[in-house]
Amino acid sequence: MKDKFLGYLREDGRVGIRNHVLILPASICASDTAKLIARKVDKTVTFGHQLGCSQVGEDSDMTLRTVVGYGAHPNVYGVIIVGLGCENHQASLIKDEILKIVKKPIKTLVIQEEGGTVNTINKGIELASEMVKEAEKIKREEFPVSKLIVATECGGSDTTSGLASNPTIGELSDTLVSKKASVVLSETTEFIGAEHILARRAKNKEVHDKIYKIVKDFEDSIRENTGKDVREGNPSVGNQEGGLTTLEEKSLGCIHKAGSTTINNVYGYAEHMDTGEGLVIMDTPGNDPSSVAGMVAGGAQIVVFSTGRGTPTGHPIAPVIKVTANRKTWKMMEVNLDFDASGVIYGEKTMKEQGQELYNDLIEYANGKETKAEEFGFTETSIARVANFV
Repeated sequence: MKDKFLGYLREDGRVGIRNHVLILPASICASDTAKLIARKVDKTVTFGHQLGCSQVGEDSDMTLRTVVGYGAHPNVYGVIIVGLGCENHQASLIKDEILKIVKKPIKTLVIQEEGGTVNTINKGIELASEMVKEAEKIKREEFPVSKLIVATECGGSDTTSGLASNPTIGELSDTLVSKKASVVLSETTEFIGAEHILARRAKNKEVHDKIYKIVKDFEDSIRENTGKDVREGNPSVGNQEGGLTTLEEKSLGCIHKAGSTTINNVYGYAEHMDTGEGLVIMDTPGNDPSSVAGMVAGGAQIVVFSTGRGTPTGHPIAPVIKVTANRKTWKMMEVNLDFDASGVIYGEKTMKEQGQELYNDLIEYANGKETKAEEFGFTETSIARVANFV
């Protein structure tokens, strides 16, 4: 069993498993300009940012926290922040907030100050090209698995998710926790009906009460803002076609990703997480891209994502390992999937054997092997919201 991986040491002591130069849009109005820069410079990444302006209060704070978390992420060597100039989340503000967390190369470009998009793109290409050259000088070093924060997610779930792929991830989770890594369970709406099971595993009363609170707050928020019950949209149509009948049934499958260890903390969306903390929870929506976004912004370097029905989604900063236990889905979508967990259903492997195989694969991906989503360049991301635009 491998107890170490090869990564990039950052100034704050965290370790990256990728060495990206991030072209970071400050707002939706700079998003396409950032994409045009990234298309011209190999080894840069970016994402479609839909927010960054016309937001107030916690809604604005949560977006800023997520974007700053991306820029400060250990998988990111350096950042080119592209702003329009009149948005709420100014490029200079994002830069200052990133530097409060970690010192790293950061450049800013403001479209209105550069004389429009053409000048901004040309200058961005120049800056990004130089930053990529600097990043390539950084070499991988060996680190203990305890330096990893591993996010867990499920999407496009079906009956095989709860039967095999999520329990396989649970075995992985227990192995990682035994090696002092941090593992993150997410998707608060998919704790509903199973929150009492998670709460029994809480480290103390504070964590126990937080688990109940985040579930109640999510249900209340959806009801107050829409007049609807969360169960009217979850399970989704695809979940139902895959054999899941109720949200509670889906939740009982979802929480298998958490394995069997003690739950030590509950984090808010995109809050900075600590290494070496064992199993923790992050309060995220059930929506896959926004849930993954919160965990990555919080510092997770890699994501393990189960999908019964199949999904190609990735992430711009962190590799996303796709796991399915549906053999039909594996055969239909192998081009998008990374791990076949169906063996345990057919009696070909034990759960522990599959968990060990997934752990070995995770180390390979941490060492630099590309996931299918990375090979395709899939970077879907979405930031959770708490309010309407102003």
